[in-house]
Amino acid sequence: MRRRPTIAWLLAGLLAVLSGPAAAAAITWRDDGGTEHHFAAPPQRIVSLLPSLTESVCALGACDRLVGVDRYSNWPEPVSRLPRLGGLEDAQVERIVALRPDVVLAARSARVVDRLRGLGLAVVVLDSETHADVQRTLQGLARLLGRDEAGPRVWAAIDADLQRAAARVPPALRGQRVYFEVASDPYAAGAASFIGETLARLGLGNVVPASQGPFPKLNPEAVVRARPDVVMASARALRDMPGRPGWAGLAALQPAAGRPGRACGFDPAVYEVIIRPGPRLGEAARAIADCLARLPAPRTP
Repeated sequence: MRRRPTIAWLLAGLLAVLSGPAAAAAITWRDDGGTEHHFAAPPQRIVSLLPSLTESVCALGACDRLVGVDRYSNWPEPVSRLPRLGGLEDAQVERIVALRPDVVLAARSARVVDRLRGLGLAVVVLDSETHADVQRTLQGLARLLGRDEAGPRVWAAIDADLQRAAARVPPALRGQRVYFEVASDPYAAGAASFIGETLARLGLGNVVPASQGPFPKLNPEAVVRARPDVVMASARALRDMPGRPGWAGLAALQPAAGRPGRACGFDPAVYEVIIRPGPRLGEAARAIADCLARLPAPRTP
């Protein structure tokens, strides 16, 4: 009679040890596509199919869990040694499956999502169009990785960088309207995009209103009619702009009094940071502020 309670207590204690941590580590997460995912424990083998998601995993202190990335992921340096698995349109399904990932991180627009899910892989899709998307992604990934405290910490650092960058923008340039080109078709970063929100945090306007969406394709003549005060693009695109019909007349592209026009042409490495909606948003804001600080003051009528 005396042994039964002892055995029962031992069994209860053993069950508590076995089930307690597992239950605490279990994670349920509804991704941005509306799919609910259940993980018994934080994933240890991760494939990322978007550079901004790769950077987010690393910023949250879990770079060592990445086992494969898309072809464009190149920061931080350790990811350059990982297997390259294609991109949004041509992800290499067989190689991804062979890596036995616990989870695949992808953009909602990635063509491979349904196929990978059909093969039994957990694919978490995430949006990356606004600052709110970046903050939500960082917090969700932090929870998924079992590093809840890291999400708010990383976002706080980004927000602090944005504030410091805003303080460096010359007062004379505040309120100036920017045309930011993301592709030469031309596609622009509108006010509703994460780039547009960064410009707004820096005290700048945008020639593309939020009503046109985050990254609309514009009629080239519309850019000429908009008469932006400042033009921003990759250095290569900026060099080509005066050759476009009507664009040579844009005041922002015209030097005055021996000074450069009011335009920012970013070198490839810097431009890459600016167009990625991830943990380097603050670095992107600093790069934009640096360029603005070098621009001539607005011309007076």
